[in-house]
Amino acid sequence: MSEMAGRQSVEGEIPPVGGEGAPARGPAELVQVAAIARRFYLDGHSKVEIAKEFGLSRFKVARALDAARESGIVRIDIRLPALLDAERSDRLREAFGLHHAIVVAESGDPLQTRRQVGTVAADLLSEIVTPDDVLGLTSGRTLEIMCAELTRLAPCTIVQLNGVISDHPNATGPVETVRRAAHISGGSAFPIYAPLVLPDAATARTLRADPGIAAAFGRFERLTKAVVAIGGWDEQTSTVYQTLGPDERARYAEMGVRADMSAQLFDAKGEQVHTDLDDRVLSVRAEQLRRVPEVIAVAGGAAKAEAIGIMLRTGLISSLVTDAAVAKVLLEE
Repeated sequence: MSEMAGRQSVEGEIPPVGGEGAPARGPAELVQVAAIARRFYLDGHSKVEIAKEFGLSRFKVARALDAARESGIVRIDIRLPALLDAERSDRLREAFGLHHAIVVAESGDPLQTRRQVGTVAADLLSEIVTPDDVLGLTSGRTLEIMCAELTRLAPCTIVQLNGVISDHPNATGPVETVRRAAHISGGSAFPIYAPLVLPDAATARTLRADPGIAAAFGRFERLTKAVVAIGGWDEQTSTVYQTLGPDERARYAEMGVRADMSAQLFDAKGEQVHTDLDDRVLSVRAEQLRRVPEVIAVAGGAAKAEAIGIMLRTGLISSLVTDAAVAKVLLEE
């Protein structure tokens, strides 16, 4: 018999019984133990039902089940789909005190691994989002995959948490992501039709006052769950970095910036680095995310391992979906 999350197999052969010096069991006892194990593990009968059938006490049924496991008549294997790395998931959850830690096994192909991380994140959202949740979504390539893979979502409100990258070839990505998620859930969508980074604070203030944008910002304090992306401070892993000029990039790096999340900048210790960028972005603030009961980071790739570790140290993240390459680095640290 085989199941996705676990398997109990009751073997017909009589295995070696007990360890060295253990009393040998006769064939009649072995047959009875196997029959009791079959009733319990394969047929789903309760211990009370089995005790009645065999004319035994519940205590003796429990002893027989223990004997079945100890002797090897019953072998219990915990199995997950090959896509998931169960051991690293559990170790990561425990090491960082996370609500959920889902680690995707390495595929050998970075693009395939990213798609798998996005797919698993979609499955996690389908599992944990409940009716009447207010779900916030930031932008990112893996988050776009996540929403593309969504097939079901409880009725909830979907809020975009930051503006779009205006010079990005897929500049409407976050808007489409929010609208697709809302369509699947049947809930309301609150997109932000504006750039993430503005040239100055005055322009940002003006746009925040726009009724449509204000409607999204007004729901940041009501968030019950949020899904965020993480970037390092380099051109390959950070969309914020990509929007800035060389002087700004270098200046923020000199201030100690090593990671970003929702256009909020952080140093190697996980402390937020406040810059003039704070007033020039259309994005949820770190202090607002800190009040959200469930913040799920969806990020993978060995190049982001340092940044993901930094963000875990901030205390802003309660759950993480990542890949085995990242998990290996984090656990070694």
